[in-house]
Amino acid sequence: MTPPPSGPVCAGASQYASFPTFSSYVRARGPVLLRTARSLTANPSDAEDLLQTALAKTFMAWERIEDHRALDGYVRRALLNTRTSQWRKRKVDEFVCEELPEPAGLPEPDPAERQALHDAMWRAVLKLPERQRQMVVLRYYEDLSEAQTAEVLGVSVGTVKSAVSRALGKLREDPELTPVR
Repeated sequence: MTPPPSGPVCAGASQYASFPTFSSYVRARGPVLLRTARSLTANPSDAEDLLQTALAKTFMAWERIEDHRALDGYVRRALLNTRTSQWRKRKVDEFVCEELPEPAGLPEPDPAERQALHDAMWRAVLKLPERQRQMVVLRYYEDLSEAQTAEVLGVSVGTVKSAVSRALGKLREDPELTPVR
């Protein structure tokens, strides 16, 4: 992090007492500004490059900066603006890797198999006694809660729970659904 030489360009800046030259400012505040740059990037080398760019912009504006007590704010704003510009211009690279980053999902089931399963399930539900069938349809096909099912049928929640439990037991034993398990 070498500051630009203070030659005739910085001659007008010597009137400010706090930092008579750009070089003295960079020597005094460089480590603090580098920490700020490191907070904006993940890579320390990128942080140094970012700070160099911001300092170059500050050097170009050195004579126009009226209040040298606010130099840190000026450089921080230059850091932030430069980083934002870099981020907007960034190139998205693709890297070759041995494994795909996406997990292999389950293959989509064949629509014909899904329909066959749906039909087999519906035939098994139709074999249930009427009261159990009503409760299974309301609970699992209409997605009602146990309380809502009990209210619709005019029975207690306990009746719904026990009837649905018996119905599911019968569905588990249905020979048409054996291949599904």
